[in-house]
Amino acid sequence: MPMRTIFMIFDGFQLLDLSGPATVFGGAAQALGKPSGVIVVSPRGGQVRSSAGVSVATISIRSVRARENDMLLVVGGEEGALRALVADDAAAGWFCDNAARAARFGSICSGAFALAQWGLAQGRRVATHWAGAKAMAAAYPDVTVDAEAMYVQDGNMWTSAGVSTGIDMALAIVEHDLGAAIANSIARRLVLSVRRPGHQSQFSPMLDAQAKAGGDYAELIGYIAANLEKPLDVETLAAKAGEAPRSFHRHFTTATGKTPAAFVAAARLDQARALLSEGAPLKTAAAASGFTSAEHLTRRFSQAFGLPPGAWRSLNQPN
Repeated sequence: MPMRTIFMIFDGFQLLDLSGPATVFGGAAQALGKPSGVIVVSPRGGQVRSSAGVSVATISIRSVRARENDMLLVVGGEEGALRALVADDAAAGWFCDNAARAARFGSICSGAFALAQWGLAQGRRVATHWAGAKAMAAAYPDVTVDAEAMYVQDGNMWTSAGVSTGIDMALAIVEHDLGAAIANSIARRLVLSVRRPGHQSQFSPMLDAQAKAGGDYAELIGYIAANLEKPLDVETLAAKAGEAPRSFHRHFTTATGKTPAAFVAAARLDQARALLSEGAPLKTAAAASGFTSAEHLTRRFSQAFGLPPGAWRSLNQPN
């Protein structure tokens, strides 16, 4: 594990881009019985105000020099604030000089724009927030932008997608350096429902469905996501929605674009796939996702994805 993790922030930065990963790396240090080693810097030092209105105390970049086993990360933020950062010659020079010395460097969310503008991502593959992926690809044709990945490792450069995915990337770095046991213990402490692998899409089927359904079935979709191991037949879901089964079937299909049965089946497969990517045994993934047996999951999984769960896990499980 790097001795220190240095975050560069700036006026208008995204607070969770800093606080999420910093909590993970601080937790890793705590697990090792060491000081947190998290340092927060800014171009001028002092109190720096986030886009949420919360200010964070920082050290001036002039006072910090990266060591060869440090990690250096730039966070994302509001568009105007990020433009001001990338145009700051002193900030650019400091970050590039220190990235060359550090063991690894990278970005969280739209911080990838800074890496691209400063020439650090040239010829490399990066992740960034889905909302900015197309603009980044157009502005920096020498950078390969992965518009879907949660996070990307390209050599000693790590980049994450939007906001909360910085936590996923930080956990992956901890696992890479210290093993799955410590990473999983931190995830449990943060009360995460599942650790998301880098190759998983930024787009949540459940969240998309809630947005599409609007207020009509958003709460019910949340119930489905939290109770996939339970019976979720039309009668049960209709009762939860306070509707007659026939009316519910028609209304739910109109609202989400899928019948209740098809929606539940897709949600179960999606959860099983996420659990398998984290190394869960086949029986565990099947039971937690509402399949009657490992054989049932294998059959449905193979039909949906074209290969059995074991083969998919071997191809997609993080190193």
